[in-house]
Amino acid sequence: MKLNRKTDEIKERMRHMKERFTEINIKDTLERMKEKEFLLRALPITVIAVILIVFAIWLNTSGENDAATQSGQLHFAKAKVTAVLEDNAAADFENAEGRRVGSQELEVKLLSGSHKDEIMTTTNYLSALYNVDVEKGDRIIVRILTNNDGSYYASVYNYDRGIVLCIFLLAFFVLLAVLGGWKGVRALLGLLLTLVCIWFILIPCIIRGISAVTMTVLITGLAAAGALVLLNGFSRKTLAAVLGCFGGVLAAGLIAAVVGWLTPMNGFNMDEAENLLLYGADKGLKLSGLMVCGVLISAMGAVMDVALGIASSISELKAQNPSAGADSLFHSGMQVGRDAMGTMANTLILAFAGASLNTLILIQTYDVPFLQLVNTDFFCLEVVQSVSGSFGILLTVPLVALISSRLMASDKPLKGAKRLKSKSRS
Repeated sequence: MKLNRKTDEIKERMRHMKERFTEINIKDTLERMKEKEFLLRALPITVIAVILIVFAIWLNTSGENDAATQSGQLHFAKAKVTAVLEDNAAADFENAEGRRVGSQELEVKLLSGSHKDEIMTTTNYLSALYNVDVEKGDRIIVRILTNNDGSYYASVYNYDRGIVLCIFLLAFFVLLAVLGGWKGVRALLGLLLTLVCIWFILIPCIIRGISAVTMTVLITGLAAAGALVLLNGFSRKTLAAVLGCFGGVLAAGLIAAVVGWLTPMNGFNMDEAENLLLYGADKGLKLSGLMVCGVLISAMGAVMDVALGIASSISELKAQNPSAGADSLFHSGMQVGRDAMGTMANTLILAFAGASLNTLILIQTYDVPFLQLVNTDFFCLEVVQSVSGSFGILLTVPLVALISSRLMASDKPLKGAKRLKSKSRS
């Protein structure tokens, strides 16, 4: 009896060891699969990132024949007001709403630049619009002007807002990271990626005369894809959001292009067109497609929001109800999308209205006739841009719902993962 009991114990231990060994093998296999999958996915992303970095460096490297612009030759420095030698300013309640108007004689100490630590005196002129009213201890930005004989002097340019803005941005980043956790940090990285792509790649391409619309479509698509991948990783949900976002933004651009062709309107009707034509034409800058580019960029954020929201909702519905079919998921996605349509379209239109608030107030002040107003370049451009972006949002909803429902309906877990999950529960 004792021998049989010992034999049974040995067999039971061997069975447990075998199950444990099998479970470890499954875990190792899955980990290796994940590592291999990660490497396969990371490789093309790394290659694309390297290509973009090299391209951005080439775009932003000045050529031998590129002459320095007048603004590029200006020299600015940080300074601190060490003394107010004379103050001839007084409050003007009649024309400046109580702002001090007049002049100040200042003694300033330069805190940066080639003349750092030098003490200089300068006259600070105050008006209703240009009003840098300072006291002792305030930090300002001064412009250093050099005469032909080599002598130089300082002119007050503006307040030194750098420290306040840095604290403001840092507070936003910290709050995003605290409330959003690791996902908030990844959202921040996606935002930085988008800004870098626009500033260092898209704008230099447009200035050099490369097709503005084509580059904007490519860059906004890459930026949206990169931001969404950083936020949610590689998944069907991310793929659906990227495809829907790209389709929605492209639809907004196409609608703006068609309306601009029928109106007709283009980049020559936009603000700063004269300055762009004057200073950018010799570098190859073309204004024709800038209106469409503006629509593509401005619509991207709202379209990304809607696309990811619908894709996430359908993904969560599928996770809660694995038996849900494509049609059921599509109808649920459309219900979620209908709730987002009105708010997102309203947000986009209000964003355009807020950016042009001063001009709208000026129009009311001048009592511009309605017939003149609806045919001005400014009004027509604002309508085309805001409504085209709203069109993009509206078309994104069914597109993302359709793509997400089809992708999620075919989402099946790995057999090894399912087996491992059942064993871990037992």
